[in-house]
Amino acid sequence: MIAHESAEATRAEPARAAVDPARALALARDVLATEAAAIAAISARLGAPFVAAVETILHCSGRVVVTGIGKSGHVARKLAATLASTGTPAFFVHAAEAGHGDLGMIAPGDIVVMLSNSGETDELVLLTPHLKRQGATLIALTGSEHSSLAQAADVHLDAAVDAEACPLGLAPTASTTAALALGDALALALLDARGFGTEDFARSHPGGALGRRLLTRVVDVMRTGRDLPTVVATATLGEAIVEMSGKGMGMTAVVDGRGQIAGIFTDGDLRRCLDRVRDVARTPIVDVMTRTPRTIEASRLAIDCVDTMETPPKVSQLLVVDGAGALVGALHLHDLFRARVV
Repeated sequence: MIAHESAEATRAEPARAAVDPARALALARDVLATEAAAIAAISARLGAPFVAAVETILHCSGRVVVTGIGKSGHVARKLAATLASTGTPAFFVHAAEAGHGDLGMIAPGDIVVMLSNSGETDELVLLTPHLKRQGATLIALTGSEHSSLAQAADVHLDAAVDAEACPLGLAPTASTTAALALGDALALALLDARGFGTEDFARSHPGGALGRRLLTRVVDVMRTGRDLPTVVATATLGEAIVEMSGKGMGMTAVVDGRGQIAGIFTDGDLRRCLDRVRDVARTPIVDVMTRTPRTIEASRLAIDCVDTMETPPKVSQLLVVDGAGALVGALHLHDLFRARVV
């Protein structure tokens, strides 16, 4: 027992790793500089093949399929997603799965973008004759123009880097960054060629903040009908207060006999008039209302309400009008928050 305890006591504890701040920062800066230099070098080499790739994809009669494996596979997934969200329908196929049935997803007229730093990845090289037999056009993005994939492709994009950023020279770092950047350049050149605009982008991202801002219109968030606080111009201050309290918007629209906007009465107006009103039940609303309320057309984007509200003096409510200026609704800043427009 004593001997066992002695052996345990003499067993060496593993050394704990420590961070050298200066070394860590120096290495990080070297990694960033290496990757930035790799992208700059690719930019300088861009030429006719890149234009050919853009034209080939732009005039594709089928689908765009992006494939790769390992780290290049991760970049390929991202490229497919970026293409799809910027106006070029595309999807990712795993190179290994393609050889076991997923090749059936690729049809004549499709374009297959193949990513491999070495250009010699077995799973991709073995696919090329089958893809060609199926009538697919091949675009290879590799780090070697003399590789098997580069030679087999209809268009080759040169993504070669001088060195990896990894201090061991082993982990794909500069090469994957270069491929990622070149893929982004391809996707955005296509976006520009298609005339893909902000509204098109929003339609591809309806669930995101940008999509809501670019697609949600005032008519989608305004309050109408029984939810719209309204009194006629012959109403009293007391009647307006009752209407405001019942509808919970902190204001009521005031309309004339023809239903046209005569003004607005808000919580702010109420505070400002209290010291000079002697009889709430008898005071005409037209004597204390704001005669020039801010309005916005129902067809405008909801995000445009923010600029109108923020113009000094700031307001929290807007009356909504149609193209002829007739009252059709109202909205409160809280309505924009609920719609997650702001």
